[in-house]
Amino acid sequence: MPIIVNLDVILAKRKMRSKDLAEEIGITAANLSILKSGKAKAIRFSTLEAICAVLECQPADILEYKKNN
Repeated sequence: MPIIVNLDVILAKRKMRSKDLAEEIGITAANLSILKSGKAKAIRFSTLEAICAVLECQPADILEYKKNN
């Protein structure tokens, strides 16, 4: 998949656990795990906005596009 999710990197930089982020943004830890693993097929803008607000980052810090070779 050409979209890479770097959420785990940002969480580590902020010294925050996935469980804590999930609680703060109002989604289940399981859904956050699906997003972190890159298995999610979509993300709501409201969820992305909440993640960025809590982690004080930009969407580009979390999502990256890499062209398939």
